[in-house]
Amino acid sequence: MGKKYEELHKLSRENPDKFWGDIAEEVFWYKKWDNVLDDSNSPFFRWFTGGVTNTCANAIDRWIGKTGEEELPDKSDQPAYIWESPDLGLSRTITYKQLYEEVNEFAGVLKNSGVGKGDRVIIYMPMIPEACVAALACSRIGAIHSIVFAGFSRDSLAFRIDDAKPKLLICADAGYRAGKAVPLKGIVDDALDMASHKPELVIIKDRGLAKPNIVEGRDVFWKDILKEKGEDFVECEKMESTDPLYILYTSGTTGKPKGVLRDTGGHLVALYHSMGSIYDVRDKDVYWAASDIGWVVGHSYIIYGPLFKGLTSIIYEGTPIHPDAGVWFRVIEKYKVNCLFTSPTAFRILKKYPEKDVFGADLSSLRAIFLAGEPLDAPTYKWATKATGNKPIVDHYWQTETGWAILAGHLGTEKVITEETESLPENGFKIKPGSPTWPSWGWELKIVDEEGNEKPAGEKGYLVAMPPTPPGVLLTVYGNDERYIDSYYNDKKFEDNIVYTTGDYAIIDEDGYYYVLGRADEVIKVAGHRLGTREIEEAISSHESVAEVCTIGVADEEKGSVPVAMVVLKPKYDGNDELKKAINNIVRKNVGPIASLHRIEFVTKLPKTRSGKIIRRVIKNLFEDKDVGDLSTIEDPSAVDVVRKAIQGK
Repeated sequence: MGKKYEELHKLSRENPDKFWGDIAEEVFWYKKWDNVLDDSNSPFFRWFTGGVTNTCANAIDRWIGKTGEEELPDKSDQPAYIWESPDLGLSRTITYKQLYEEVNEFAGVLKNSGVGKGDRVIIYMPMIPEACVAALACSRIGAIHSIVFAGFSRDSLAFRIDDAKPKLLICADAGYRAGKAVPLKGIVDDALDMASHKPELVIIKDRGLAKPNIVEGRDVFWKDILKEKGEDFVECEKMESTDPLYILYTSGTTGKPKGVLRDTGGHLVALYHSMGSIYDVRDKDVYWAASDIGWVVGHSYIIYGPLFKGLTSIIYEGTPIHPDAGVWFRVIEKYKVNCLFTSPTAFRILKKYPEKDVFGADLSSLRAIFLAGEPLDAPTYKWATKATGNKPIVDHYWQTETGWAILAGHLGTEKVITEETESLPENGFKIKPGSPTWPSWGWELKIVDEEGNEKPAGEKGYLVAMPPTPPGVLLTVYGNDERYIDSYYNDKKFEDNIVYTTGDYAIIDEDGYYYVLGRADEVIKVAGHRLGTREIEEAISSHESVAEVCTIGVADEEKGSVPVAMVVLKPKYDGNDELKKAINNIVRKNVGPIASLHRIEFVTKLPKTRSGKIIRRVIKNLFEDKDVGDLSTIEDPSAVDVVRKAIQGK
């Protein structure tokens, strides 16, 4: 373990006031904090209490001389965002000065439409600059944005509308992906018909890709409302550090999605520090998080993180393989990208194509690639290393709830050792494929068994974190403090101890490197996207033929994992291909295309415990051709053979 990292990490745990307080001095505050950490109401940890700041001021205003910090460079003419849409053949560069003007203008729209501090705004948009402008405008006036992934269905959107109760909703006529327009406004209309809550206003960015239906008195085009209600300048709302910035919904194992509520000050300080200490960014760098703004990576490292450091952030609309498999690397060459953040799935997809179709672009600007979202396998690591010219491929691990890395190779703190070597460096860190290395700042992690006892090196257990969690981690579940505690701090194995449970299995090796093995609960990660089995099962169960269903994620070479379903039909129904197609169509409609079932098998019974709980582990292991493990609690052992034969096609 590197000495510099070890010293700093120790400080972050033993003296968080000094560690985080020193970092917080580097960002802009209207008023400094009274306390760095308030843990008096654990597990509701509050950072920089009494401090007053604004997210938008830190992302934009301070880089164009609007905060009175004379020591900062003027970045007015530097690109803040670069938008690239290869399928459409379009690109756009927005400087910090231009972004300031556009965000102020749209903040005026929001304010003059009755949106104020604490009001919620839903953003259901594709990967276009206006989505980032809308989010920043919300943060400028103190409104709470909730960005919904534009691939989600009307049902998913309707739930979020009813939970967040937004004052208004912002959308586009369509996105554009894999060579075709993907209409969005119709989904919005259907969701609003379904939802009990009715936003007062719907603002539509008309891209000329689809003809949206217009509801008189409710719907208005972006360009028209800018003319009517836009402002040249809107003052930043002075926000308490603990005031909410955004809500981002994440799938759970039971019940409906949870609204992760992020704070203002802790989020700012954590992301600001992560950019340098983990990603090793430098002044005027171009940073590309190849994700979507509908996911936490897009929030943290497309919209906000790069701008907190005064960098240039890439907004990419499209896929890694369209119009061809070399497009990503050409984007890196075109804009001289210095740091790329993506998922292992992206490289697994590219790996399927001939090298001549992928390689060839000049990647000399690229210093490092960071991967997250799912475990990184050794073959993909080796391919990515070759494809990028032996650039460091750094794995890291985090969650929607945490907002930034729990485990990471800290490239900005320690030198990375890429050479094949048996010994560990005294300074620096060695890349071990599949390991996201060490705990990040403020995280004290343990791997424990079912009773909460710490496991020795090399043994699998539950990954948990000791309190307090660092800045940037969720404040609570929106509107539901009880669910926050039940979801993350109420694991019975720890009795009265307050411990953050990640819900993942992990091991630690003899060198102190962590390996995250996947979900211990019932969430499926498809290509880095987190899907709740409950949501998928509810969709399947809505079909009139279905009596019982179990959905699990099974390993997939390309996507990491894919959802499969074991379905017990009601009497008189025939389990044929037509029915499989109908069930899958319901899943696509109710949850979204990302949840499409890789496989559906019809069975007469499912393996259950004596208390009636389906033993998912058994089904998963059968699909992956592994030992089914302990069956001592199973009610009917013959159910195992029923499932096995269905999987084997017998």
